[in-house]
Amino acid sequence: MEKFFEEIKNLIPDDYDEFLKCYNEEPYKGLRVNTLKCTGEKLQSLLNFPLKKTPFCDNGYYYPNEEKGLGKNPLHHAGAFYIQEPSATSAVPMLGVGEGDFVLDMCSAPGGKSTQIASMLNGKGLLVCNEIIKSRANILLSNIERMGVKNAIVTSNHPTVIAEKLPNFFDKILVDAPCSGEGMFRKDNEAQQEWSYEHTVTCSVRQLEILNSAKTCLKEKGVLVYSTCTYNKRENEGVITKFIEENPNFVIEDSGKTYGRNTLKYAKRIFINDGGEGHFCCRLRKTSANDGYTEPYKYTKPKDEKKYLEFYDSIFNNRPFGSNLEVIKDKIYLLPNNMPNIKGLNVLRAGILLGEIKKNRIEPCHSAFMASKTEDCKNYVDLDINSEEIKKFLHGEEIPVPKETKGYTAVAVNGIVTGFGKASNGTLKNKYPKGLRNL
Repeated sequence: MEKFFEEIKNLIPDDYDEFLKCYNEEPYKGLRVNTLKCTGEKLQSLLNFPLKKTPFCDNGYYYPNEEKGLGKNPLHHAGAFYIQEPSATSAVPMLGVGEGDFVLDMCSAPGGKSTQIASMLNGKGLLVCNEIIKSRANILLSNIERMGVKNAIVTSNHPTVIAEKLPNFFDKILVDAPCSGEGMFRKDNEAQQEWSYEHTVTCSVRQLEILNSAKTCLKEKGVLVYSTCTYNKRENEGVITKFIEENPNFVIEDSGKTYGRNTLKYAKRIFINDGGEGHFCCRLRKTSANDGYTEPYKYTKPKDEKKYLEFYDSIFNNRPFGSNLEVIKDKIYLLPNNMPNIKGLNVLRAGILLGEIKKNRIEPCHSAFMASKTEDCKNYVDLDINSEEIKKFLHGEEIPVPKETKGYTAVAVNGIVTGFGKASNGTLKNKYPKGLRNL
């Protein structure tokens, strides 16, 4: 660790004493409002503690250090917010995502930046989230589902495979590269213990390889943002400098962001004394195309399409997830529009998992309700955040509902859908997934 502090002193000699002072304080706690489901004003009105805006993104907030167990809050279950280190929200705004863009998040898990991108897409365009490690990809999928993202494809592939299968396809790409995690040291002792100079060198080699895969997937004039949660130059300025030397059709571009400290003219560094645990972000523009073409996905109608659409229409109004039905084994999916050909990719989920076929019936899935709003649902019950009913529901218990409510019914907390059950005779049988329940 002596080498680490020596490098920090060389990076910010004038502010090193302030860095040390901040380093010995408690880490920042932050959350990001999920605008697919909630507004900042609504969230603040429902929480019993104050939020303070961060400088890094429009919907990022600090929350008090004394607040514990926020992951068990009903609004967290509902996907109204994502608990996220404040400076980790700085990279996505650099992408300049617009509704309708095709976006790739190459190293996505656990999903903070992917779901931030999804909120900017606002249900339009397409998001491909990739995570090479399968166990982490499953966590990513769970967060994509919780945050109500309906236009995403979640994959688990090596970046070279993504490059081979999806060339020249994306308008925007984020490479939040695996790194030595120096910006995690205040809250993660394991990250400190694993740190070494040699590890940072190894990381820099891998980071450059990932960038060289990502570049192939980007359209001409597309934007690529590279980010890490570490401080050293080897993994940041060093990787970017080497990448541009090898790829003269990429240039560093001004993101227009004012947070942090400039480096490489337009890239940004964020230290603890800048309001976050630590991040590096750099926006790159691709000035010319490479070879390759990604074929569009061929949508095919299932044999029993009418039956599946009737099931869909029995639960939801106006088909809120579109009508691109596909049945794979016993699962019914609603695929996003404008998908690429995903043959040859390891895909965990594309779009919304609507239901599962079980013998002579179809059962709806949690995924579909989480991506819905109350107005999308034929039936719903709305519970208050402080009610005993929402506590019981998130614990997996049955709850009382109006006797006229029958069939599959969405459960909302203050208007935000957080799951479903099946209503009969004034009781809602709980369908909240066991692995997500509060113990």
